[in-house]
Amino acid sequence: MKKIGAIQALLMEGVKTGVYPGAVLLVARKGTIVFHGTAGNGSMLPKGSPIHKDTIFDLASLTKPLATTLAVMKLVSDETVQLDQSLAELLKQRVPTEKEKVTLRHLLSHSAGFPDWKPFYLKLIQYEPGKRKEILRQWILEESLVFPPGRVCIYSDLGFIILEWVIEKISQSKMHQFLERNFYAPLSLTRTFLCGTESFNRYETAQYAATENCPWRNRLIQGEVHDENAFSVGGYSGHAGLFGTAHEVYSLVELLRAHYGGERADYIKPHVVRSFFERQDIGEGTSRALGWDTPSPGSSSGKYFSKNSVGHLGFTGTSVWMDLDTDVIVILLTNRVHPTRQNEKIRAFRPVLHDTVMEAAGID
Repeated sequence: MKKIGAIQALLMEGVKTGVYPGAVLLVARKGTIVFHGTAGNGSMLPKGSPIHKDTIFDLASLTKPLATTLAVMKLVSDETVQLDQSLAELLKQRVPTEKEKVTLRHLLSHSAGFPDWKPFYLKLIQYEPGKRKEILRQWILEESLVFPPGRVCIYSDLGFIILEWVIEKISQSKMHQFLERNFYAPLSLTRTFLCGTESFNRYETAQYAATENCPWRNRLIQGEVHDENAFSVGGYSGHAGLFGTAHEVYSLVELLRAHYGGERADYIKPHVVRSFFERQDIGEGTSRALGWDTPSPGSSSGKYFSKNSVGHLGFTGTSVWMDLDTDVIVILLTNRVHPTRQNEKIRAFRPVLHDTVMEAAGID
């Protein structure tokens, strides 16, 4: 890597210009970590608390590729499910007529036709905690589709909430247990877990990066999930609730990179990983793969990532991008929503950061 200093300087500049209070950045090339740096604070309230390489972040929507999609990859690899199976087959029950043609592929590629998001938490809190997840799933199953399946891509939390249900039905276990058994424990990931589970409670609040001073909960969120819908159903769902460190996120992404390239085949069949990383072209103008995104005009990946790249963003200020041609992985974890989600400076910052990294790697 050339110009390593430029990467660290930009990471610090993000703190100085208020893009985020703190950040951890990890860059890898050809399976080797070439940069792992930090900047700023994990919390600013009541006073600044420095961020560390092993600070645990709320990964937000990185839950979709690194938990929910990972679990579905395993089920497909084991030939327990097929991508074009219908929702009725997967859930083993009748579904509303308009959803009879929804498939696993539609859900993973955000082309099932579900709305993007709804504030279910405002009504869910009226019900007993143990019943909320089941109630939410039924509400979504009955929710009217915005478009017929396969016609338009709408990035949807609702579809991934349904995917968690599918994983539980097929595996006969909770999603966090399935992931722990098949990935997190075998990889010795001790700081990667879904919120509200046994593993999550191992660590003190100070080891988590703070997120928002939440107006709904009337408190600073630190050591609990930021997403309100995930919070209302116990801490996680298929769309949000995964926590982890930059290095452990890298362990998961590197595992997928190695399987994609055929260097490994012990967790997931390589051809399955490759199929999930393919752009689906389902729906008008979509850039979605299965559970992942790919570069598009104005993408957060910047101007140097090849078309053969996959990535994903998280609302709290997290992101992963992996260029499968140049063999570069960039993981940026920040707490940009601390103390308020109104801070959107990271939108302009992300592509600049990725361009700087690729230039330092000699890819321009």
